[in-house]
Amino acid sequence: MMQLTRRQTAFLAIALAALILLTLFLAPSSGNLRQRGSTYSRAPDGYGAWYTLMEQRGTPVNRWQKPLEALLNPSGPVAQRYAIPENSLLSGNLTLVRISNGLEPLSPEPEWVKAGNTLILLGVNPSATPAPFTSDLDSPTGKVRIQTSRRATIAGQSSLQPKLQDTFGAVVWTESLGKGTIIYASTPYLAANAYQDFAANYRFLTELVTQPGHPIWIDEYMHGYQDPPIKDEAGNPIAGAERSLFTYLLNTPLSLLALQAFVMLLVLLWGQNRHLGPPDIVPHPSQDNSEAYIQALAGVLHKAGCSDFVLETLGKAEQLEIQQALGLGTLPLPPDTLSTAWERQTGHSSEVLSALLKTAYRHRRISEPDLLRWVGQMQMVKRQLRVKS
Repeated sequence: MMQLTRRQTAFLAIALAALILLTLFLAPSSGNLRQRGSTYSRAPDGYGAWYTLMEQRGTPVNRWQKPLEALLNPSGPVAQRYAIPENSLLSGNLTLVRISNGLEPLSPEPEWVKAGNTLILLGVNPSATPAPFTSDLDSPTGKVRIQTSRRATIAGQSSLQPKLQDTFGAVVWTESLGKGTIIYASTPYLAANAYQDFAANYRFLTELVTQPGHPIWIDEYMHGYQDPPIKDEAGNPIAGAERSLFTYLLNTPLSLLALQAFVMLLVLLWGQNRHLGPPDIVPHPSQDNSEAYIQALAGVLHKAGCSDFVLETLGKAEQLEIQQALGLGTLPLPPDTLSTAWERQTGHSSEVLSALLKTAYRHRRISEPDLLRWVGQMQMVKRQLRVKS
């Protein structure tokens, strides 16, 4: 085995120290992801604004920061570890709101619901449908903005009742279990901070949580907010010892760090025993005038905010491409004629295609996210045409 020089040894030590620091302080963490849907969060996907609104209107909303088992079974061993008193907030029926963080599944807890409690699950993610990603649905509180194509099919099931729906299926629906009720929503962002301009969304969720008339609890434990237990598993009181950096390191698995250091050492040894070849000559990229022109024009249109011109131009090009694929020539046809030919030749509904063409020809500016969604939906329509072909 080769002997490392003093310089190589110093370089290896510096590299290992840097790797240790990066692993400890810059390692990816799921903490930020877990906070999605939290009432503590002021991010667009949080529920801090809705929680503040509930406080302002005088409706108490309690934050649950203990394991869910302690709430579902107040007399169980988990609840005893947290020394939960048998007060009025947990002695009767409750309304529990769980907002998906995208990491943990939302369980229906049927036995707890059958006892007369209400469970609200936001973000259960049923199957995707051809529904537009953004929809404004009618509700008793006004137009509710929904940004998901997921819908639930509940027709023919007597225990399921829609609360918010369209022709593609239910977005919010209820299920009766014993004396209680489960309320499902296909989106976790029903009243998130991003929807503060849509007051109907906030009123709709408020009506859902207050209608049962029970004390309202928000599950914050699943978002990473935890109250420390009072007793250990044996029932003994826990002393409040502070965690130091040394304690943290002692309780942190270092197997991954050791593996990374070993791999880096092998790479260094391999590099020292391998002769470098001649330097590679980096070729100069050829200038594509057409691509440069397109990029320059796109930059001008983006800076000028001419989304209506871009959308109309794309709409005409996509319509001609679809016409040619259907054998209808290159002369622009009326949208109704194209929709009829689409349904006859592909067997698919022309509702989405008609809506896309209508959006392209209404000569209105749209936001960049809406333009990207329009392009994505048009690509989905063209994929249906290629599958048929």
